[in-house]
Amino acid sequence: MAGYRIDRITEDIKRELIAVLRDVKDPRVGGKMLSIVKVDVSNDLSYCKVYVSALEGTDAAKEAVKGLKAAQGFIRGRLSSALHLRKTPELKFVADDSIEKGMELFDKLKGIEINDEN
Repeated sequence: MAGYRIDRITEDIKRELIAVLRDVKDPRVGGKMLSIVKVDVSNDLSYCKVYVSALEGTDAAKEAVKGLKAAQGFIRGRLSSALHLRKTPELKFVADDSIEKGMELFDKLKGIEINDEN
């Protein structure tokens, strides 16, 4: 399968997952500021690994992943109806700490900037 098609489907899945996250009623997911960091789709479109990060930190992301795993059937159904793929990939959610690391890096840069002014 052509690489550009996989890239296009990956972006479509990411866009739809962001929209579906708003509709998930699980309290482990609903009250958190979640971000879909990255989506990896296998070449045969049978598996999809979704990296989820939370603004509150890694522990919140891990709790959200538990909620997303519980709502996996609902999410796959919504993806299937939105994307019209022959085969909707099986979703695997992974907690990611990239937002937390980004905030730490931002704080370090801010500290360097304050030290340069003095």
